[in-house]
Amino acid sequence: MEIICYLSNGYPTIEASYKIAHEYADAGCKMMEVDFPSRNPYLESGFLKARMGKALEACDDYDKYMESIIRLKKELLEIKMLVLAYENTVLEIGTEKFINFCLENDLKDILLVGLSNNEVKDQIIEAGLQVSCYVEYHLPQEEIELAKKSNGFVYLQAKPYETQEKNEKYPTLKDCVQYLRECGIDRPIYCGVGVHAPEDVKLVKEAGGDAAFVGSTILKLHDDIPAMKNKIREFRAQC
Repeated sequence: MEIICYLSNGYPTIEASYKIAHEYADAGCKMMEVDFPSRNPYLESGFLKARMGKALEACDDYDKYMESIIRLKKELLEIKMLVLAYENTVLEIGTEKFINFCLENDLKDILLVGLSNNEVKDQIIEAGLQVSCYVEYHLPQEEIELAKKSNGFVYLQAKPYETQEKNEKYPTLKDCVQYLRECGIDRPIYCGVGVHAPEDVKLVKEAGGDAAFVGSTILKLHDDIPAMKNKIREFRAQC
């Protein structure tokens, strides 16, 4: 199993995020979720919205973000990169241009969010890229059906919110993972949301997850690089 670190591409500058990516790799990170900052990241927390906004203030040219990802891909050969992009960003870049960028640079795993319909998603899948799908902890049937039809990894909610409805048949993360497997989903299952401590990574591993997203905990340590790298190592020790 692996942990997946989140790279706020372009925050506070493209060069600064480039250096952070190298620090992630040096700490042993083998998987990275790299974003294209959106002009309307309406699904994100205030924390990530602010980071995307700052990145775009520093540079609002998506070609530059593409160049930074290509540079990282060439230098960090052992890192598997997942690309996060809002539909509004893909449309601004140009769907065909975005697809070609991903294909030419072997960026096959896409987290495509903020969909208004399935047109862009279907175009990306038809081109041979893999689009992930999100499944909430209580396993809504419509999300299960979408996961069955998707061709990318499943992003499974790792921990329920306090107010979230419960699925009494599948109360634990391990139950959720097993149920997805029983449904015939054989693609990777990466678990995130609520993974804040090493014991949460251990929980994902014991549940049978293939990787754990460890986003905000690492992002909040960017001002203390030694502490950030130690935390990455603590997380990886549970893999």
